[in-house]
Parts: sequence; structure tokens; C-alpha cells
Amino acid sequence: MANVQIITAGPSDLKTLADLYNEIFRPQQTQDFFARRFLGRYNLALMFATLDERPVGFISGFELKPTTYYTWLCGVVPEYRRLGVANQLMEAMESWALEHDYNCLRMECHNRHREVLRMAIELEYDVVGLRWDSERSDNLVIFEKTLSE
Repeated sequence: MANVQIITAGPSDLKTLADLYNEIFRPQQTQDFFARRFLGRYNLALMFATLDERPVGFISGFELKPTTYYTWLCGVVPEYRRLGVANQLMEAMESWALEHDYNCLRMECHNRHREVLRMAIELEYDVVGLRWDSERSDNLVIFEKTLSE
């Protein structure tokens, strides 16, 4: 497992977020896409995983409701996958949510992303539902994890 450094970031780091996102996902998105998505969201969290001072992954989230925190996006640069980077990001988000008095962490994953599905189950998330993503014509699996100290 790679021992990454997790850096807590903020809205001023949207360029780094957009650059990492575009290295990982398609279609590409701009800083404005993320600024619009985060607009009006309460308790935004943004973290980067760095290895040898290079950003190799990110995680973002916001409050879904007063007791539930929503992990919106998490991604790892392809050549740094299978090194435990995503697990470390997820664990950092869990710690952050617990420190901010959330009882539950929720995330969604497309059904076709098997590695993320496995990771969620390994990290003791429960499947609590499904929803149809009409933009991508795929089911999203909804996971939740009860947080405790």
C-alpha cells in the first residue's frame, strides 16, 4: 500500500480538482462545473492524496442532511490505482465526517464500476438502494456506513 499524504483543500483549489478529474474521468469538466456543483452546499470537504508531492487522487463531499454526509466524487489517477489510495481517501473522509458530528456517510457508485463496489463493501458500507442515472444509462448503487468512534 502506498502511504499517501492527505491534504484538506477548499474552493480555491478547484483548478487542481478539475485537472485531476480530467486526468481520471470523461467527459472533461471545467473549474466552473465544480464551482456550480458546490454552490449552496453546506460543509463542503475537498481532499487530495499526494505521493511524492504529486496529486494522485481526490475526494469531495458535502452535507446531504444534518446527520448524513455525502461523498460526491472520488478518483485516483489510473497509474496509481490498486495502491490503496482510494481507501485512504475514503478513510480520511470518514474521519472528517465523524469529527464534524455526522452519524452516517453515503456514497453512490455506478453498477459497472466493480472495483469501487468491492472497495465500498470492504470498507463496511451497506447497500441501501439503487437509482437510475438517465445521463449514463446505468444504475447507481447507493451505499451508507454508520460512523462510530
